[in-house]
Amino acid sequence: MSSDTATPPLLAQINLVVRDVHVASAFYRLLGLPMQPAAHPDWAAHHATAILSNGTRLELDSEAFAQQWDPGLSGRALGLPGGVIFFRVASREEVDRVFERMTNAGYPAHQQPEDAFWGARYAIVEDPDGNAVGIMSEIDNDKRRPPPPPPA
Repeated sequence: MSSDTATPPLLAQINLVVRDVHVASAFYRLLGLPMQPAAHPDWAAHHATAILSNGTRLELDSEAFAQQWDPGLSGRALGLPGGVIFFRVASREEVDRVFERMTNAGYPAHQQPEDAFWGARYAIVEDPDGNAVGIMSEIDNDKRRPPPPPPA
């Protein structure tokens, strides 16, 4: 396929493999996501979904269920460090409010709220399975500053 005719893919869904779907759902619900359990009660321990306002789906799956749809998934793969899932909030002040709500509920902080060099305010907390979850405001060009030196 030629690059001049290719349509870039759109992010449609993120599946997180979690130890306990109910515990993870409670975290994401507290964060403000509209978590819904699986339609069939027998699946409630294995799957939950949030459909975000932009149509992107966050799917929480038990390891047993994930191994059904991804047979190549292994315990080793699950133990590797992952990325950071960032959620945009309405304002810089909302970053602080959401961070405080999550850490007051006992979720570990990775990064206290900070004004980033790229112009956004952000913070990072940890979900019950150790996934890093970022909270970030829109970028304000008036708040941009030069970046720090690159890592050595």
